[in-house]
Amino acid sequence: MDILLNELAGRPVFWIISMIMLVSAFMVVTLKNVFHCAIFLILTLFSVAGLFVMLNAEFLAAAQVLIYVGAISILMIFAIMLSSNFAKDKIRMTSKNAIVVSLPVMFFGLGVIALVVKTIVDIQPLWNRDPADLTALPADNTMMIGKYLMTEYMLPFEVVSVLLLSAMIGAIVLARKERS
Repeated sequence: MDILLNELAGRPVFWIISMIMLVSAFMVVTLKNVFHCAIFLILTLFSVAGLFVMLNAEFLAAAQVLIYVGAISILMIFAIMLSSNFAKDKIRMTSKNAIVVSLPVMFFGLGVIALVVKTIVDIQPLWNRDPADLTALPADNTMMIGKYLMTEYMLPFEVVSVLLLSAMIGAIVLARKERS
């Protein structure tokens, strides 16, 4: 019964967060002022973190806020503000090759729509299930992520960490060459 109550109470919150996310994402790609785009990107990323909280994925929500909102977005805002005339910088909305650029985007959009329709068709039988059959998520999903990262997914985790380390070393080497 608690799961059904949480599901019914969570639906309006889900729709509110989703609408905030969609509107702010639309503003990111349509505004001409780069600074305003960055502000709306932060709102979009906070909305994604809100959806993670609704899915009981607190670790992913915290990582979203710390990494994307706290680091990458703020770094983008500093870069915009340190560049000259950030308030006057506008994004050019026209292109000489608009048709050439729009065709791959159109095909990508159609592919995304096809995947969404296929997913809805595949999960439709699950919509009619009894709420009593729903099982709760594990209480501590952060511990489960840590356990899987250190057991089953140890090799990919280490490969990614070595890749990130080499990227950092490469960035340091390039920065030192530019200074001298």
